[in-house]
Amino acid sequence: MNFSIKTYLNKITDAAPLAVFRIGFGIMMCYGMLRYWLKGWIETVYIQPKFHFKYYGFEWVKTLGDYTYLLFIICGVSAIFVAMGYKYRLAIITFFLSFTYIELMDKTVYLNHYYFISILSFLMIFLPANQYFSLDTYHVKISYRTIPNWTIDCIKLLLGIVYFYAGLAKINSDWLLRAQPLKIWLPSKYDLPLIGNTLMQQEWFHYAMSWSGMLYDLLIPFFLLYKKTRIPAFILVVFFHVFTRILFPIGMFPFVMIVSALIFFEAPFHHKIINKIKRLLGFISATAKPIQYKSAYTVRYSKLVLPIVGLFFVLQLLLPFRYLLYPGELFWTEEGYRLSWRVMLMEKMGNTTFKIKDDQGNAFLVDNSDFLTPLQEKQMSFQPDFILEYAHYLGDHFTKQGHKGVQVYTKSYVALNGRLSQLFIDESVNLYQENESFKHKHWILPFTDEIKGL
Repeated sequence: MNFSIKTYLNKITDAAPLAVFRIGFGIMMCYGMLRYWLKGWIETVYIQPKFHFKYYGFEWVKTLGDYTYLLFIICGVSAIFVAMGYKYRLAIITFFLSFTYIELMDKTVYLNHYYFISILSFLMIFLPANQYFSLDTYHVKISYRTIPNWTIDCIKLLLGIVYFYAGLAKINSDWLLRAQPLKIWLPSKYDLPLIGNTLMQQEWFHYAMSWSGMLYDLLIPFFLLYKKTRIPAFILVVFFHVFTRILFPIGMFPFVMIVSALIFFEAPFHHKIINKIKRLLGFISATAKPIQYKSAYTVRYSKLVLPIVGLFFVLQLLLPFRYLLYPGELFWTEEGYRLSWRVMLMEKMGNTTFKIKDDQGNAFLVDNSDFLTPLQEKQMSFQPDFILEYAHYLGDHFTKQGHKGVQVYTKSYVALNGRLSQLFIDESVNLYQENESFKHKHWILPFTDEIKGL
């Protein structure tokens, strides 16, 4: 076994696929930063709110006010440097840190694909993505035609984990036997040309989408790996992600996955892309001094890098299953829900109000709109950790206003995947005395139905 691993780690492959992946990743990330800015989301998400919801353990990540724009500039510029392969190591570290900091500033906007970009950029820190067709090689006049095979395989593995785990998450009775939440979402797309008032309204189509979505996620990594099925699989990747982009507001995720899937193609395909770019940059290359090409690049500090990459993947494989450590229905409690590739599985709506009491017997209700943006209030209304954090914020706020012995109670009703709403939080619990932790939140009331599956 040890001999097999050693042999695998010594295998080399063409460096072109990793170079093309680096270019595509950098361009998309720069566009993503620009898009966020132009949409006005920096202002509405990070600057205007009075209060920001934090991830447990990352409460120290503070918002930066108007300097948030500078953070986005740093993130976008570093993404361009990554694409060009200029000062690559410094650029990808800067991108990873700045992008992750942005995501940690407020969990209201958590999306699986933001998490994916964070961990992918972390992984890219350890990959020799600048050793071929980059400004770094242009500068030192040395380039490598081949790199260790594992440096490309680890990106394929991460993509495979994302897809496969998303497929596993769809193996549940709500998704497969009730076609939920697609049965709620698809009929609302009645304004789509041709299919809005036809297919989107058909129940059989909702079930077909549910089952095909599950099969697609489970199987597409294997079809992309197998040479004979790769081209039809990639066509399917394009169709699937473009179609879901039309149906749902999921930002750049479809395009990230489409471009990322190119890494499964053989090296000649990537050389064609690089040659086209070279032709576009012909006026530069014509005046450039020749680059010396060497055979195989050896990863520096491999005794340190390989264990880090190995540990990274162990975490990726185990983290999505941490929900098994908690009692209750995952979709209801959401304990262990994030960071687990559970994509578009729930339609959850809540109505959550808060009552403040003091030791003088005074009590009054809170108008959430005084403290939260509409997006924050929507996310808070059905997620227990949001509710607890907001309760503490209210408790601190009214304590500072001079109220003595502040207690915070909530009345929360939540509806999940088309069911009638039910009471969500124990009304008798003073949430101001409950602390956030990795332990089960005992004040979440039991889900009165059952969802079978993973």
